[in-house]
Amino acid sequence: MIEKFTVFWFRRDLRLNDNSGLYHALETGENVLPLFIFDEEILKPLADKNDRRLAFIADQLKNIKSILEQHGSSLLVRYGKPLEVFKLLAREYSLNEIYTNHDYEPYARLRDENVGKWLKSQNIGFKTFKDQVIFEKDEVLKDDGNPYTVYTPYMKRWKALFSNTILRNFPSEKLLDRCVKMPPQPDIDLEKAGFNYLKTDYPAAVVDVEIIRNYDKTRDIPFIEGTSKLSVHLRFGTISIRELVRIALANNPVFLNELIWREFYMMILWHYPHVVTGSFRPQYDNVQWINDEKQFIAWCEGRTGFPIVDAGMRQLNATGYMHNRVRMITASFLTKHLLIDWRWGEAYFAEKLLDFELSSNNGGWQWAAGSGCDAAPYFRVFNPGLQTRKFDPELKYIKKWLPEYGKSIYPEPIVDHRFARERVLTAYKKALALMK
Repeated sequence: MIEKFTVFWFRRDLRLNDNSGLYHALETGENVLPLFIFDEEILKPLADKNDRRLAFIADQLKNIKSILEQHGSSLLVRYGKPLEVFKLLAREYSLNEIYTNHDYEPYARLRDENVGKWLKSQNIGFKTFKDQVIFEKDEVLKDDGNPYTVYTPYMKRWKALFSNTILRNFPSEKLLDRCVKMPPQPDIDLEKAGFNYLKTDYPAAVVDVEIIRNYDKTRDIPFIEGTSKLSVHLRFGTISIRELVRIALANNPVFLNELIWREFYMMILWHYPHVVTGSFRPQYDNVQWINDEKQFIAWCEGRTGFPIVDAGMRQLNATGYMHNRVRMITASFLTKHLLIDWRWGEAYFAEKLLDFELSSNNGGWQWAAGSGCDAAPYFRVFNPGLQTRKFDPELKYIKKWLPEYGKSIYPEPIVDHRFARERVLTAYKKALALMK
C-alpha cells in the first residue's frame, strides 16, 4: 500500500505552537510533512541581497527545524515558484492533502488560487485556515453588509463581535510526533535563493507584560523601550495573535486597539485592493507632487536638516526598525513638507522595514498623506519641531542617531516649515477642486 502524505505549508506562521493550520493537519493523523518554500515570486523584486527579513526567516526556520528533529522529523525547504514546487513534490511523494493558513495580500490570493486549481486537478486536497487575525474578510461588516472604511466604528463592531467569541487555542505543539519520520534535512541555505545571510538583531518573540501595561503612557516616546517590539513577530507569525489578544485584554485596552488597527488595515486591503497602487480616496490621485529626487535621497539618508526626521531615517537604515511615532513624523514630512508621492516613501519603507506588512505600511502611508481611510481632513501637517518638543524634549533619541547634531556638519533644513505647510494645503485644495 502506497503511503500518503499530508503537507503543512508554512508561510506567515513560522511557529509550532498555537498554529491553526498545522493543528488541523496534525489532527488528521500521521505523516504530516512540514514544508517551507522560499517563493521566487516574492524574492525576485528584493534588490538588497543582504535583506534582513530573509535572515529573520532563516533563523525562525532553523528553530522550527531543530524542534521537529527532536521529534524524529524535520523541515523540508524548497526554493522556487510554489506551483512548480508542488508539481515536483507530487512526483516525489504520494500527496493526500495540503494544509496551510490564509494569506490576504493580492499576490498571495492569486498564488493560492493557482496552486489550489492545480491540486484539485490532481485530486489533492487544499485546505486553508484563519490564523493571523481574529476576524477576517467579511466577518466585521456594517449592518448593510458593506465593509467599514473608518477605524473607530470598525473597532466598536470588532469588540462587540469579540465579546460573543470563544478565543480558541490550537495546541499544535502537543501533536508534533505525528509529523513524518525522516532524517535531518539540509540546513537552510539562503544562497540557494540568491541571498546572503546578514545576522540581524531583533527582539525575541517574548511579551513584556510590564511594557504592555504601560503602553498607553510610553508608546509615543522614542528614546525609551515603550513599545512591544512584536510587530516583526506578528508579521511572520512567530507569535500567535490569539496569545497577544489575551494579554492585551488582561493588561491594556490601548494595546488591544493597536492590534485591531492591524486587522482594520488588512480588511481594507482585502476589500479595496486598489490601494496597493492608488489612493484609497481617488480624488487624492490628483495631487500634483513635486517629487524632487535630491530631496527624496536626503530624506532616505536622514539629511533633511530636521533632526527628528533624520534620526528616524538613520534608525531605519541602521536597524530595519523605526519607532511608530517617528514613522508618522517622517511619512508626514515626506508627503506634506516635500510634496513627494506617498508611494515613494511606502516603497522605501517596504524595502527597509524588518516588520514590513503590506496592509499596515500602505494604510500608514495613506494616513500620513491624507489619502487613506481616515476621518481626519487632509490639512493635518505634523510640525517636526513641536513633535520633538513633545516626544523627545531632551533630544535623547535625536542625539543617539545623529552624532553630528549641533555641529557645523549637520545640514541646514531643506525646506521652511511654514512655507511647506502653505504649499501643501494649496496643492491639496487644487487636487480636490478637480473632482467637483
